[in-house]
Amino acid sequence: MAALLPTLPLYIEEVGGSKQEIGIVMGSFAIGLLLFRPMLGRLADARDRKIVLLIGTIIAAIAPFGYLAFKSIPLLIAVRIFHGVSIAAFTTGYSALVADLAPAENRGEIIGYMSLGTPIGLAIGPALGGYLQAAVGDEPLFLLCAGLGFLAFLGTVQMTNPSAQRHTSVKGEDSNFWQILLSPRVRVPTLVMLLVGLVLGTVHTFVALFIKSTGVDLNPGLFFTAAAISSFVIRLFAGRVSDRVGRGLFITCSIAAYTVASLLLWQANSAIAFLLAAIAEGCGGGTLISMMTTLMADRSLPQERGRIFAICIAGLDLGIAIAAPLLGSIAEQVGYGNMFGYGAILTVLALLIFLTQSSKSLPHSLRFALGRGRDAYSLNPENSLN
Repeated sequence: MAALLPTLPLYIEEVGGSKQEIGIVMGSFAIGLLLFRPMLGRLADARDRKIVLLIGTIIAAIAPFGYLAFKSIPLLIAVRIFHGVSIAAFTTGYSALVADLAPAENRGEIIGYMSLGTPIGLAIGPALGGYLQAAVGDEPLFLLCAGLGFLAFLGTVQMTNPSAQRHTSVKGEDSNFWQILLSPRVRVPTLVMLLVGLVLGTVHTFVALFIKSTGVDLNPGLFFTAAAISSFVIRLFAGRVSDRVGRGLFITCSIAAYTVASLLLWQANSAIAFLLAAIAEGCGGGTLISMMTTLMADRSLPQERGRIFAICIAGLDLGIAIAAPLLGSIAEQVGYGNMFGYGAILTVLALLIFLTQSSKSLPHSLRFALGRGRDAYSLNPENSLN
C-alpha cells in the first residue's frame, strides 16, 4: 500500500489527470475509510475480528488490478474508494484482535510493538515503489502490490481468532454510533484525533510542495524517511512505559510534538529545519496513534471494541480527508509557511482539550494528562498510574 503513495499521483497524471483530478482521486481514498469503518467495526463485534481482516486483505489484493484496468478519472475514483475499505477493515480488525490478545497489564507494550510495522512500511514502501516505477513501469508495480496483498490474505487465513469474552452489561454501556461517539470516554479522544488528523493530512499533502517552493536543497522523500525512523524508535519503548505511568502523559507529549513540528515548518528555511520538523512529526505520530488505540482498549469491553476503535480512528480519517481543501484554501491566501502556523493553532487547541476534558473533571483531567493520576474511564485499573 505504501509503495503507491508517491507513484499513484504520477500514474494518474500519465493517464491524463489534471492537478485537481489527481487530488480528487487521491482524496477519495478517505471516502472508503469514512463510509465503511463504522460498519466494519460493528461486523468485528457481531462476528469476529478475522472476517474483517480477511475483507481488508482481499480488497488489498484486488484493488491494484483496478488501477491497471481503468484509465478514466471517475472509475479511478471508484477504485480508490474501494481501496480505502481495505485500510478501514484491516486497521479496525487488527487493532481489536491485538487488544483482545494482549494481557491488560502490558497492553500498551504489545500494541506498541504491533504498530511497528507501520513506520517500516512507510520507510520502505514509497522508496521501493518509486524505484520500481522508474525501472520497470507501472504494471509490475501494481502486480507486486496485488501480490503483497495476497500474501497478507494467506497469512490472515492461518490466524486463530479467539472468541471474545462476553461480559455482562455495565451501567451506561453504549450501543449505537451516536451513543458511543458522544459518550465521555470516546468523545474527547475522537475530537483530538480529528484536530491532529487535520494537521497530519496537511503535512502529508503540502510539505513536498512547501520544500520545493522554498528552494531548499532537500529531497522531500527524506522528510518522510526521517519521520518514519523517529516514529519507529519511539514506539519501541512508549507502549511499555505507558503500562507503568499511564497513557495520558504520552498522548499529551505526542500532541505537543505535533505542535513543535508545525511551528518548525512555519519558520522552516533550511534542510535541517525540515528534518527536525520531520523528526518531531514522527515522534508525534508514533506515539499518538498507538496510545489512543491502547486508551480505547482500556476503555472498552471486547464485545464493543471494534465499534469504539472504528469511531475513534474515524476522527483521524475525517481530519485527513478535509485537510487538503480546508488548509489548502488557507495556503492560497497566506502561503504554505503560515498555513503550518495555523496547523500549530489546531494542535494547541487539541492539547488544551485533552488537558482539560480527558477525564471526569478538570482536576482529574489534568492529573491523567500529566501522568499523575489514573484514567477514570478505564475498565482495567491495573493499567493506570499507581
